[in-house]
Amino acid sequence: MTTESAESTGRTAAGGHASEAEARRVAEAAREQHWTKPSFARELFLGRLRLNLIHPRPRPDEERALAGEEFLARLREFCRTDVDGARIEREARIPDETVSGLRALGAFGMKIDAAYGGLGLSHVHYNRALAMVGSVSPALSALLSAHQSIGVPQPLKLFGTEEQRREFLPRCARGAISAFLLTEPDVGSDPARLAATAVPDGDDHYLLDGVKLWTTNGVVAELLVVMAQVPRRGITAFVVEADSPGITVEHRNGFMGLRGIENGVTRFHRVRVPAANRIGAEGAGLKIALTTLNTGRLSLPALCVGAGKWCLKIAREWSEARVQWGRPIAKHEAVGARISFIAATTFALEAVLELSGELADADRHDIRIEAALAKLYGSEMACRMADELVQIRGGRGFETAESLAARGERGVPAEQVLRDLRINRIFEGSSEIMRLLIAREAVDAHLKVAGDLVARDATLSDKRRAAVAATAFYARWLPRLTTGRGQLPLSYGDFHVPGPHPDLAHHLRFVERTARKLARSTFYAMARWQGRLETRQGFLGRIVDIGAELFAMTAACVHAERLRRAGESGREAYELADAFCQQARIRITDLFHHLWHNTDDTDRAVVRQVLAGKYDWLESGVLDPSTPGPWIAETPPGPSERPNLHRPIP
Repeated sequence: MTTESAESTGRTAAGGHASEAEARRVAEAAREQHWTKPSFARELFLGRLRLNLIHPRPRPDEERALAGEEFLARLREFCRTDVDGARIEREARIPDETVSGLRALGAFGMKIDAAYGGLGLSHVHYNRALAMVGSVSPALSALLSAHQSIGVPQPLKLFGTEEQRREFLPRCARGAISAFLLTEPDVGSDPARLAATAVPDGDDHYLLDGVKLWTTNGVVAELLVVMAQVPRRGITAFVVEADSPGITVEHRNGFMGLRGIENGVTRFHRVRVPAANRIGAEGAGLKIALTTLNTGRLSLPALCVGAGKWCLKIAREWSEARVQWGRPIAKHEAVGARISFIAATTFALEAVLELSGELADADRHDIRIEAALAKLYGSEMACRMADELVQIRGGRGFETAESLAARGERGVPAEQVLRDLRINRIFEGSSEIMRLLIAREAVDAHLKVAGDLVARDATLSDKRRAAVAATAFYARWLPRLTTGRGQLPLSYGDFHVPGPHPDLAHHLRFVERTARKLARSTFYAMARWQGRLETRQGFLGRIVDIGAELFAMTAACVHAERLRRAGESGREAYELADAFCQQARIRITDLFHHLWHNTDDTDRAVVRQVLAGKYDWLESGVLDPSTPGPWIAETPPGPSERPNLHRPIP
């Protein structure tokens, strides 16, 4: 997995500094700019509730689904009997025998097609497998997901040649662990900063130089996907053998959570990489990385769903056993509200994950926004659920499982789950970056029609032509945002089930009305700020958060109806969907209020003063326990004298 932070300017491969315009140009060039397939979430941001795109839900292939369920049964038994999550946490290592057992099960080939020796599981069953493994050991799930979701298998599946697939995919399916190396010590989410280079060496090789940071699986990997700058060509992707001469794992990183994760710092010094190992064309690397992450990001909400299910189980059992003031604590409203939030949110997250996985399997939709929303919403809400569990558990929530067990109580690792989940708000695009990414896609239609109208460097004549085009577009689009099905009392009637089921139809009418309101708000912002809208990150973030809530509400309603039609706890599913939608509507109301009533301007002024040192006096009275050293480590050229920490798992 990769970690990305909200950085905006930086150093180029030549050692200079990339301008903000250059950074944006590189990122925009790598973005998939054409929408050839429908997208439910994109339509939602444009004010259109296209329920027909996700309801009825796609029907899974029965044979493939049966194979997936059979694998999940074997995996469950293995996790129950052969995985010691407490040991992994205690020793901060995944035992070799655990990895060997997963290899024997075929777990490293879950997403690899059977033609190349894998299991060929659907996204739905792959996500369920990750959720299950993550409930036992999040570090183990990170190992599997980094290997398959963003490691060698996924980019080769999407962009590799047939020769590359036949050479590398069978190895990956058998358990040759892979890693994805993009981030660098001075490079977060800004691709213009990438400093690693791949210089052509004749016609059949490249010489790879550079340092990669936060290389999940990199300490134990056999195969690496590496992103590097080819001079005058741009960022390019390569498959690299981890035991190649010139590769050194200089450090194994330690973190507040995921203590068994094999994540480190990897140096490349004049590493010879065959040209046959290049994935795609020169300069296509960043687009390959972003496309890989479109579905790869779904592994993170899978872990979040698993954590939510576990939090609900522990909250229910503990709240029944713990009695205060003569009643189980669950019957005290202050605690009960937290349990209700966990239950309703877990249901919604599972609905979002299942829907996104099915859309990915069907391959009839563009799911770049759906996957990004699932990652953003899942990671944020899962952290809240884990925090609520710690609060429900009180002092025992803050105490480690090992300490609880040592004094004779059930060893519940609530604090560990909170620590482990925290990274998901940073992995594969921090929440700040995800909001900007989604916002860019959400306003894509506006930017295309406005064109030079919002461009900072456009001439007056260019702006006039753009104004004419924009006027024509908005003259057709805006009237459609005034009325819709959400204002018709009987709309979405198949979600209004007679009898004891709550009425979900009125929630979908709310979603339809609110989607139009959201689109109008985006238009007002475009009219007000024009090209400066991209700098209004607080506003755009709230727009995205409203869209995420609407997406989750719709997914929850559709999921409940599907369960009802299948005869699987339909009434209970409707109750959970209703509870979630009621909670989400309150959050949406607050977000709309804060679109126009906020402290964004004040916050910017305060930040300027902080950075200018005007508030240094506020920092007095404390001591800084940080150790000396630069904020960002230097990356000197040449071979390192540090020992190679690469630890291949047998």
